[in-house]
Amino acid sequence: MTWLETRIPPPLVMLWCAGIGWLASRLWPGAVLPVPMPALLATGVVAFGVLLNLMPKLAFRRAGTTVNPLRPSAASTLVTHGVYRYTRNPMYLGQATVLAGAMLLLQNPGALLAVPLFVLYINRWQIIPEERVLSARFPEAYPLFRQRVRRWL
Repeated sequence: MTWLETRIPPPLVMLWCAGIGWLASRLWPGAVLPVPMPALLATGVVAFGVLLNLMPKLAFRRAGTTVNPLRPSAASTLVTHGVYRYTRNPMYLGQATVLAGAMLLLQNPGALLAVPLFVLYINRWQIIPEERVLSARFPEAYPLFRQRVRRWL
């Protein structure tokens, strides 16, 4: 199924997973996850996720390279500073965090299954193809970056 590789914008995947999480919460309404102050906690988690998603985009803009996840071959610079010292995929980590925050608001353990679903999809059909392209595009720098920094955290 390589035709799926880098074809669907990750924010749409996140929304699709959110829909699945919402549906799971409706299918198992009796399953309750006791979350203290769910609105406050969810808002904080979502805000942190948005920040994780925006900071790298600013770094990409400053570096003059693309943030388009559907065209990894258009990358002109390998960004390795800032939040990229801790994770190779802060935008996807941010999206997963936003999704986790939204699912926490539903207070249903079934809804939280949306987060690993998102991570599995993004790993297989977004990150692995991106890594293949970046390895070819930056044959000296990218392998060193991969050794130094983990994929997610």
